Amino acid sequence: MKNSLSFFKNIPVISKNSMPTVGAPIVVLATLAMIVLPVPVLILDLFFTFNIALSMVVLLVTVYTRRPLDFSAFPTILLIATLLRLALNVASTRIVLLHGHEGSGSVGSVIEAFGHVVIGGNYAVGLVVFLILMIINFMVVTKGAGRISEVSARFTLDALPGKQMSIDADLNAGLINQDQARARRFEVTKEADFYGSMDGASKFVKGDAIAGILILFINIIGGFLIGMVQYSLELNKAVEIYTLLTIGDGLVAQIPSLLLSIGAAIMVTRQNTDEDMSQQVIFQLFDNPKSLMITSFILGIMGLVPGMPHFPFLLLAIISTAGVYWIFIKQKKKLAIKETFDIKKSNDVLMQKELSWNDVQPVDSIGLEVGYRLIPLVDREQNGELLDRIKGVRKKLSQDFGFLIPAVHIRDNLELTPNRYRITLMGVIVGESEIKPNQELAINPGQVHGDIKGEKTVDPAFGLESAWIQKEQREHAQALGYTVVDASTVLATHLSQLLTNNASQLIGYEEVQNLLEILSHTAPKLVENFIPEQLPLRVVVKVLQNLLNEAVPIRDIKTIVQTLSEYSSKSQESDILTAAVRISLKRLIIQEINGVKIELPVITLIPDLEQVLNKSMKVSSEESLGIIEPGLAQRLQTSLSKVTQEQELKGEPAILLTSGILRTTLAKFVKNTIPSLRVLSYQEIPDEKEIRIVQTIGN
Repeated sequence: MKNSLSFFKNIPVISKNSMPTVGAPIVVLATLAMIVLPVPVLILDLFFTFNIALSMVVLLVTVYTRRPLDFSAFPTILLIATLLRLALNVASTRIVLLHGHEGSGSVGSVIEAFGHVVIGGNYAVGLVVFLILMIINFMVVTKGAGRISEVSARFTLDALPGKQMSIDADLNAGLINQDQARARRFEVTKEADFYGSMDGASKFVKGDAIAGILILFINIIGGFLIGMVQYSLELNKAVEIYTLLTIGDGLVAQIPSLLLSIGAAIMVTRQNTDEDMSQQVIFQLFDNPKSLMITSFILGIMGLVPGMPHFPFLLLAIISTAGVYWIFIKQKKKLAIKETFDIKKSNDVLMQKELSWNDVQPVDSIGLEVGYRLIPLVDREQNGELLDRIKGVRKKLSQDFGFLIPAVHIRDNLELTPNRYRITLMGVIVGESEIKPNQELAINPGQVHGDIKGEKTVDPAFGLESAWIQKEQREHAQALGYTVVDASTVLATHLSQLLTNNASQLIGYEEVQNLLEILSHTAPKLVENFIPEQLPLRVVVKVLQNLLNEAVPIRDIKTIVQTLSEYSSKSQESDILTAAVRISLKRLIIQEINGVKIELPVITLIPDLEQVLNKSMKVSSEESLGIIEPGLAQRLQTSLSKVTQEQELKGEPAILLTSGILRTTLAKFVKNTIPSLRVLSYQEIPDEKEIRIVQTIGN
């Protein structure tokens, strides 16, 4: 008993999911069995009916399939249906030749119905109808579908590498991910396989049509011989019996063949888009009512011509006119809905795009505009070095000054000449010049041993005499004493010089707040009650701007804050606080000017001149600015310029030493006219430094 139970347990159970996998092999095996074994008449009728039903199902599926690839199994189904039909031809031929002499009922109901009902029992009519069906199937549908399949397969396979490259390009560009790329590759491969299979399957349909014609004539001739020789039938009787049965058998096979051929033609002529075929045809055929309107007009005229059948032409003319009216009304409603939607959409867009503060673009702290020929200098893909140079300039200036230099916003400007660039600070142009991207600039530092051929110009950063030369002249120019730099270095140096001269414009409330935030990590008690209890933030910002305006770095922010904290109880004036901070930073200031040398060369004013300047200064109570009498100012400027040039030729710094009262006024006086002259007060000289007076102004 246990053995019996174990046997039944080991029997595999056929589930619903396994039924589709069993169906196709059963059909193939049944097809082979029909070719070899005799088939009863009832079973043959069932197979004929199944063949017709299968062909109708396949045809309807091809009509309602939205995309050809959604019915990718069609080539295989076409092959199985063709083999089934050929097997039925063999089985029906066997029955017709064996039992045809017994009467039409002996070969099955389906063949008898097609032999008598469809063609009315007239074998001549049946033969003509069968031949017409064969011509339609073989010459029109099958041949056209085969040609389209061949061309579609060829173009699909030719386009396969390009589609694969397009998928790889989208993947590399980041437009799709790995899963999407894999799905698109599978889709492309599936499309190529489908059209390749359809090209081969169309050959089966073509061969089936040819086989149908040959089988017809073989059955008729064989039936004559068997009926007259074996069964002693008269010629007329044999012709009538075997011709009707053969034609009925042929129609039973050729009607499903024609349905499958039409399905194959529909499948290969479909576009690979996600649209229903009926909707696609109707919408594209009757989308424009003009063609239907002209057709109805012509049909109406033909229906009114004497001798023509009035009823069918006028009926179709009326139906076409009604169709035109219906399409016109439908399009009018659709247009009205679209206009309403467009108005609503435009109103929504207007409401969404109502002006706001987000539409007001802030100005760039630092801007660089370049002409189109200079774009390669700022393009990393074209090996542009300017971005790295600008980053290096920002890093160096940030370390020198003691605060982060804002980023440089670079953009192209078609209004500039091709080789021109423009530098802006807070939206204001502070410098512009032209450079040659493919040449180098030979700068005359003041001591050269000869002239060099090139386009004469002026160095934009320092105003020195220069010339644009070819790269091959670089070594020759350097041998003559010229300083040779490339175009990127020229622009970066110009930018560095402008940022240095305008460093005070680059620091504001946010930058100062960040400096105090950093200082709070190392000296929390110093910063704890500094703002706003001791000084307001605006005063601190103004002091730092004053220091940077006179090229004093603020990297020693701890000393600066400590000094401001100490003097905050004595004064809240930024100029007084700046002077106090300068005294605290005197060693740093001297080091920036003269290095670590003990001896400090200075220029002084005679006491009488200092007294005259003190008397001539008229201090404005509103602006707190010192004003020097114009005539005296001109003479003073000339003398200071001459002495400064002499100091530069000696290789020594130009330092004007004066009293603390005059220092601020004289510093502002020489800021733009003699930028290399530094003005110091007596209190700003460290005790360990030795003063050497190189010139006294006023003698």
